[in-house]
Parts: sequence; structure tokens; C-alpha cells
Amino acid sequence: MNRRAFLFASVVAGAVALSGAAFLGQPAFAEGKNPAKLRVALLPDENASTIIQNAQPLKKYLEGALEKDIELVVTTDYSSMIEAMRFGRIEVAYFGPLSYVLAKSRAPDIEPFAVGVAKGSPTYRSVIIAPAGGTVKTIADIRGKKVGFGDNASTSSHLIPRAILARDGLIGERDFQFIHLGAHDAVARAVQAGQVEAGGLSQEIFKRLVEKGSIDASKVKVIVESDPIPNYPMVMQGNLDPALKDAIRKSFLDLKDPAILKTFRAEGFVATNDKAYDILRETAKVLDLDLSKLSG
Repeated sequence: MNRRAFLFASVVAGAVALSGAAFLGQPAFAEGKNPAKLRVALLPDENASTIIQNAQPLKKYLEGALEKDIELVVTTDYSSMIEAMRFGRIEVAYFGPLSYVLAKSRAPDIEPFAVGVAKGSPTYRSVIIAPAGGTVKTIADIRGKKVGFGDNASTSSHLIPRAILARDGLIGERDFQFIHLGAHDAVARAVQAGQVEAGGLSQEIFKRLVEKGSIDASKVKVIVESDPIPNYPMVMQGNLDPALKDAIRKSFLDLKDPAILKTFRAEGFVATNDKAYDILRETAKVLDLDLSKLSG
């Protein structure tokens, strides 16, 4: 066999071996990514500098548990966080339920692996609030009014409040005006200031804003709370090394430090999977919302 024929035969043999390995479900190349630094994104539902500062104990814990450098990331909004996950600019992320569903639709390989538990339940609630002295006392009073929502891709500050209103026959732009104000705390402040006549946000965030004195409880009132919503998931890239994925999963499921868990408004984490978030996909269908437009 001459040299050219030998090289051709070697290439063909190599290709066959690789395709055979893939056919058998075996990795043709080295398994998964194992970067020296993990970028961990936290949901931009409040002021970014506050989130980063409060999450320093989390950074220290993960660096010890995973023996890797940890970079905490807070993107400008939900959509940019979705895109960062889609294009591999972050390895681990704390998503809102809806923003996770939107990210999954664009990056099918990402994996939810843990969900926060509060008061023994992996769920939370959304509320619609109104000025205490205003004209909105019930959902029906919202007709013809201006409503504040958070980010377009927020679960408890957009999707669920909108679904609550739709359940009572109030459809956005037809029966009420709405504006997106970004973060949950911006919604609460706008309601308190009378800039909008009602607003939707996370019940837990609202309670914390009142406890901190950021919102005056005498100036706002809750007019309705939602049914339970599946809680915020921790999500990781599916192309990470299997051993690293196991270590990341274990680090969150084993997390017991209350100071760190406070970052997630949780008492602990339990395992979860993609199916737990089908209810949000179904809600979007009922509202006839285009998920691709929400994430754009």
C-alpha cells in the first residue's frame, strides 16, 4: 500500500470508529467541559450590586465545595441572562420559573437540577398590590386602570398576575393598560408612589421590601394572591463534565447554611426536573402568549 492510500485508509478507519462510538452512545471525544472557573448567574430581580454583595457567602461556599474559582454574574435583565445561558457565557444560573422555560426553549440542553424550598414547599406565590387609599380594591376595579409588571420574562411579576386578571375577564391592552418596570422592587415603588394603580410581583419579595422599610405597609395593600407556583430552579449547562455536574448538584442539595440560603429566599434545595415547569408552558398557551417574543 502506498503512502497516500495508507493515509486515506487511516482517515476512513478513524471516521468509522468515531461514528461507531457515537452510535453506541459512547463519547467520541473527551466527555464534557470542566472549566477552572464557573460563572454563576443570579436572577436580576432586584438591584444588581445588592444581589452581588448579599451573595458573597454563596461564592465562598461554592469555591470550597467545588474547588474552583467562582464568578458571580448579574445580567442587565432576564432576556440577557437567557442569551448568556444560550451562548455558554455562564455555566450555572438561578432562573425564575418562566425565564427558565424561555431559556430551555432556546437552549434545549440546559438542565434544571435543584429548586428552593420555603416553608416545606418548593413553590411560592405572586401578589397583585394597589395603593391603600386608591380606587382599586378588587380585581374588578382594575378595568380601565394602569398596571405595573416587572420584566417581560418574569413569572410572578408578569405571567401569573396577567393570568389572574385574565381569569377574571381582564385582558391586557383591551381592559387595562400595562407597563413593564423591570425589577419587582420597581413595581412596588411605582404602586406606592401612585404611578400605577396596581402591580404584580413576588409575594416573598414584597414581604421583604416591607420588612426592610423600602415599602410602607400603610400605603399599599395586597388585593389578591396567586395559587402556588413552582419555585425558582438552579440550572446548569448540559455539556459540563458528568463528574462536575454531580458535584454542582450535590453542593446545592447539601446546602444548609441559612445565611447563604437567604440569597435564594429558601430553607434548602431539593431535586427537580424540566417537567415541573410544564404548568408555565400551559399558562402561556392559555394566555395565547408567544414565548419566543417574551424572551426577545
